[in-house]
Amino acid sequence: MSTTGEFRYLDPESISPDVNPWAKVDVDFTSYTRTARTFPVTDFRDCLGLHTSSQVRAFGTDIDIAGFAVYRAPARETSFTDDAAVRGGYYGEVEALLRAKLEPSKGKIRKVVIFDHTIRKHDPSSARQPVQSVHVDQTPKAAEARVRRHIPDPREAEELLRGRYQLINVWRPIRHPATDFPLAVVDWRTTEPKDMVPVSLLYPVRKPGEDDDDRGKERLPSPESLASVEGYEVKGETYGVLPNENHKFYYAKDMAPEEAMFIKCFDSWSEWMPNGKKGIAALTPHTAFIDPATPEGTPGRESIEVRCLVFYE
Repeated sequence: MSTTGEFRYLDPESISPDVNPWAKVDVDFTSYTRTARTFPVTDFRDCLGLHTSSQVRAFGTDIDIAGFAVYRAPARETSFTDDAAVRGGYYGEVEALLRAKLEPSKGKIRKVVIFDHTIRKHDPSSARQPVQSVHVDQTPKAAEARVRRHIPDPREAEELLRGRYQLINVWRPIRHPATDFPLAVVDWRTTEPKDMVPVSLLYPVRKPGEDDDDRGKERLPSPESLASVEGYEVKGETYGVLPNENHKFYYAKDMAPEEAMFIKCFDSWSEWMPNGKKGIAALTPHTAFIDPATPEGTPGRESIEVRCLVFYE
């Protein structure tokens, strides 16, 4: 089954090689404009088991092939409105799921560090809406910075950076299926390095004495402050993605809360890295999109994404 979608890309005409583009984390506002392209979107489930090649058969269940995978994985924790419950309960479930799905093919996981989560709702009152912009959560520079930020011991950080590590976003719908504003992913094999544009990520400056943890502090900004960078600081870097007619989009139609998607944002062993391994997916551009086949009256999408550093032996 397939549908079509209009996808919003970073407009190359709106950026300059002399100025770093930026985007805010607490509101969908950027220093650049976006340009729309229409693509077909295939339900990846229709592609499973259609080929005899072991590599192709792993499509959709092995993040090293196309950069994403979806698994049936019901969550025990369902109180996603309680930030403490998410951190205290769901984080443990996410780590267990990563180990269960990755270790059989990737090798023993040495350490998992979960550093962030975001709950998005397609609701005017929500501070975090589904993002209609083709992007990748982390650049290689940002992934390395995350390791140094979240591994307190500098010697351990250096040791972990010498091995294989990945940055994986674990995404799932909550409360009901993600029929409204579903998540689309781009098959990594249809992308090119030149598609990726580093974008500085701006976070609100925290008050003196306030901890440095950005989770759960989202607030709706006033409309008159949208274009201002006052009160913000650069604390990360993402990739904006330029249009490419070769991009191939997939989605999990009506993805249910009992399912979880792994979205690879970085892999130190990827084909694009120095001394990387051929055929290892580097990343997965992704975005929310409007499915024109969505029935009227469908509940607004609600989802949780948990960002994880995964280190291997």
